[in-house]
Amino acid sequence: MGEFVWSVCAVGHHQINMYTASLLMGGNVRVGLEDNLYLEKDVMAKNNAEQVAKVVRIARELGREPAAQDEPVKSWV
Repeated sequence: MGEFVWSVCAVGHHQINMYTASLLMGGNVRVGLEDNLYLEKDVMAKNNAEQVAKVVRIARELGREPAAQDEPVKSWV
C-alpha cells in the first residue's frame, strides 16, 4: 500500500483555523472562493489568489512547502 494522503476543505468563518490545524497534523488543504468569500473577519477576499497566498504563508510559517501547480497528487491507490 502507498502513502495515504488526506486533506481538509473547510467552509465558513473557521476555515483558516481548520486549515492551520490540518497543516500542523500533516494534512493538506484546499482553498477557494467557492468555500468562503472572506479572507478574514469582515474582509472579503478579492479573488482566489488572495486566499491561496494567505494559506501558503501560513504553511511556510509552519515549515510546510506547498505543492507546485504541476506536481501530481499522491494517492493511496
